[in-house]
Amino acid sequence: MSGAALAVVVVVVFFLALYLLQRYGDLWKQQRLVLFGTLLSWYLCFLIVFILPLDVSMTVYNQCNSNITNNTTPATPTNPSSRSEANFSPFPSMSPPGKCEEPWTYIPNETLRVFWRVVYWTSQFLTWLLLPFMQSYARSGAFSVVGKIKTALIENALYYGTYLLIFIALLIYVAVQLKWKLTWADLQTIGITAANTWGLFLLVLLLGYGLVEIPRSYWLSSSHDYMLSKSYFKVAKMANEKAEADEKLADVMEEVAGIHASVRQNHFLRKYVDIILTKCPTKYQEEMGINVEISRVDQNAPPTKRVLVKLHEKVVSAVQRHNQTQVQWFILLEQAFHLEDVAKSRNSSLRHFTHSFPLAHRGWIRRFIYTPTVEWFWECVLRQGLCRLLAVLLCLLSAAVIWSECTFFSTHPVLSLFAVFIQLAEKWYNYHCIEMVCFVVILFMCVCVYSTVFRIRFFNYYYLVPHHQTDAYSLLFSGMLFCRLTPPLCLNFLGMIHMDSAISHKDRVQTSYTSIMGSMQLLSFISDGFYIYYPMLVLLLCFATYCNLGSRCLNLLGFHQYITDDDLTSDLVDEGRELIKRERRKRQRAEDGENRRWAWRERCGVDRATGRNRAGYTELKDNQKEPVTKIKKSVVTFTRRNEKADEQQTGLLQEDSSDDESPNRRSTGGSYLTLSPPVKGVFDDV
Repeated sequence: MSGAALAVVVVVVFFLALYLLQRYGDLWKQQRLVLFGTLLSWYLCFLIVFILPLDVSMTVYNQCNSNITNNTTPATPTNPSSRSEANFSPFPSMSPPGKCEEPWTYIPNETLRVFWRVVYWTSQFLTWLLLPFMQSYARSGAFSVVGKIKTALIENALYYGTYLLIFIALLIYVAVQLKWKLTWADLQTIGITAANTWGLFLLVLLLGYGLVEIPRSYWLSSSHDYMLSKSYFKVAKMANEKAEADEKLADVMEEVAGIHASVRQNHFLRKYVDIILTKCPTKYQEEMGINVEISRVDQNAPPTKRVLVKLHEKVVSAVQRHNQTQVQWFILLEQAFHLEDVAKSRNSSLRHFTHSFPLAHRGWIRRFIYTPTVEWFWECVLRQGLCRLLAVLLCLLSAAVIWSECTFFSTHPVLSLFAVFIQLAEKWYNYHCIEMVCFVVILFMCVCVYSTVFRIRFFNYYYLVPHHQTDAYSLLFSGMLFCRLTPPLCLNFLGMIHMDSAISHKDRVQTSYTSIMGSMQLLSFISDGFYIYYPMLVLLLCFATYCNLGSRCLNLLGFHQYITDDDLTSDLVDEGRELIKRERRKRQRAEDGENRRWAWRERCGVDRATGRNRAGYTELKDNQKEPVTKIKKSVVTFTRRNEKADEQQTGLLQEDSSDDESPNRRSTGGSYLTLSPPVKGVFDDV
């Protein structure tokens, strides 16, 4: 079992990272280098989270062997004959001393150290060097690889220089403290400490938000009225963003059209203009092709290459933002329609969920498993109770994390709840309990932090949009955040369970993860001060999140947030409700029109029989329920003189049967009888 657990975790985590990348990115259109960098950064960070519980159980096993070897404490291992029962029992039976039972996920110590060293330094290389460079490279508007590399180096010069100055300052401080006796291991420790300090600063901010927002979001999602009002608010807000994106795209396309008209085909900059045109939507490309000759009458001076580079960057950004708003708009419409359907179905006594716009083709899951009756019970009965139960459990877990963050520095007595659990399980060498507690706690902390990374939005520069709409810059930025947040998150967790000697102040076996970090005592003001007391601020951030202080501040600055007791929020909710009504009427008219056209095509279709010649055609009877003039059935026969005439007559009949603009037209063999429709647009909705 030594390598099976590690292999399973490695494979499962890879597919998890690939699934998230497929959900937010576009595997077929985005640059391969961007996809590779993002996938690798997400994969390594998720891998750290899943492997750390195995490292903790291995540390407990190594501590047992160390105790037996040094005879410092009596060993209390488990009897090999009852090995399987001991692993699954919360209180295993005691066994003869002198032998420690291996955990079921046993991994050699050297393998873990090599694994952590490769994973950690690869993630640090990604977050501090490669991903920032790739960000600038992907966002550059240059037309060649050399130009993109040059732009990326210039943009990152200040970025790299800032961190170099911080490292030099810490280096001078340590050198003075140690009287200039530094080793390569000390330099590594300084770099690791500086990186973890910056990561811990961000970690507490994001963790404090997630510890409150995640349980609260599940509790509020159980309230249908709240979800519907918030959906209206999002629709109104997205309508404004959609209008701004459309306007910006139109302005950029107008600028492109002017440059397209000013640069002739034989100009040396024409190839760059053609590259820009390929990034424009098809509709605008066609308009530019039609109006190019007219625009050249008032021709301007050709632009410079620098202007084209900036324009190229603007076009890519405007098109990406336009596509994002379009996709988000339709998603919000579907969510609002669904919530309105839930409100209608809750008041129904039929216990049958009814969709306003049912799917044309339903899969076998909806036909046989998730039937309308099952959907009604889930949406109207079960979902509310399950969401509230999950919210209560998450709230208790959040309270335990907050308490442990504020008290993990206390070792006598031990106040951290998770440290108490781990020490109790360590006494009985219950590896299953140790790994389960570690996995649940660190997974919850990661969900709180990572979900905040997926939710936050820095204007339009960083924004993770699902349904394959996230741009390359945002994907790479998320990878950078993950790589910076995960190492301090793991160190913070090890401190909470007193597996870090810098916190517990005990002479015990260290985990393989902390062994590669080196001794933090080189920077005592960080290891004994910042690492211990700064996480206490998570309590203050949780209180601010609970009171919605951040949302209220953003609302005052003009960035509208959903606040239940705000007048502006109420206005946006009313606006969103009207927008949903309008979109519902529009979609209903479109469906009714499509149904009418389909009915006319069915009634006026031509029987295309092959292999024999027809002698005549029979007029179809009108439906008795339709308020139109009845047409008596008549038979008109004709004799075809040649094959050419036959093809012409058949073609006319087929064209008439598929004409959507004239549904009242009737055809008889070789002649037409037309009922003129009313003027288009007058009685379309009747």
